[in-house]
Amino acid sequence: MKDASATIHHDGTGRRLLRTAGDYVALTKPRLTLVAVVTAMFGFYAGATGGAGGVFDAVSVVPLLHLLAGTALLGAGLAALNQYMERRLDARMARTAQRPIPSGRVRPGAALAFGSLTSLAGVAQLGFNANVLTAVLGAATLLLYLFCYVPLKTRSPWCTPVGAVPGALPPVIGYAAAAGTLDAQALVLFAIVYLWQLPHFMAIAVVYRDEYRAAGMPMLPVVDDDDHRRTARHILLQCFALFIATLWPTYLHLAGETYLMIALLLGFIFGAFAFDAATNTTIASARRLFLASIFYLPVLFSVMIWDKTLQ
Repeated sequence: MKDASATIHHDGTGRRLLRTAGDYVALTKPRLTLVAVVTAMFGFYAGATGGAGGVFDAVSVVPLLHLLAGTALLGAGLAALNQYMERRLDARMARTAQRPIPSGRVRPGAALAFGSLTSLAGVAQLGFNANVLTAVLGAATLLLYLFCYVPLKTRSPWCTPVGAVPGALPPVIGYAAAAGTLDAQALVLFAIVYLWQLPHFMAIAVVYRDEYRAAGMPMLPVVDDDDHRRTARHILLQCFALFIATLWPTYLHLAGETYLMIALLLGFIFGAFAFDAATNTTIASARRLFLASIFYLPVLFSVMIWDKTLQ
């Protein structure tokens, strides 16, 4: 009987540990952190100096791994701190009420400690194992997100364009890790990711408009009382600006003509989804735009890096 009781107790402890670990993983928002890591990796490849054999011959695995580890730690810690700061807002919305903090599975103080230590470890990892510039950019990402974007979310629809700034810094961090400096190529990577985020998050705001309104978050689709025309105009202008930005890598010799042709095609396809969302302004059309945006950016960057290897 003692052996059986010990086994049951051991199994119960194991399950609790697994649940706790799962809750802390959820605090890191794994999908968003993965986006930051992947875009940082693309930035690193773009910043690497390709020789005759292409960009991949110029990439050293160890610096890349240090970059990815630092970006992952920074992204995970930032996500945890974000959930700590927004725990009361999360409790008001159905789609976020079951997150670890508002549901009571993780105490706010524990989340704050976890997020602070993890994000600082990420900045330190970038500073000691990449270069000082990447650490400065990582710290800027952290500060801009937590102290500019998050406070604006309950005050102004400008929160989206402001929040897109730290969201666009991971590829710049990757570029700086490889090149050791910033130039026009790094700027165009920033512009592409920055402009991509605007219709991406606008689509999310349309889909969850009622929940954002109930939580007191004045996203543009929430405060747009002009029959959603302002939202429609913003979506179209943002996608057009993104389309123009995606043509610049060829001009700056970051990619070649193959990339340019595919970027044009992707731009027209993504533009069609944006036009559909802007003219219909329905949740279904916004959801289609959101899904299209998820595929658009990784395909575009993959083609850019692949084309760079051909130069």
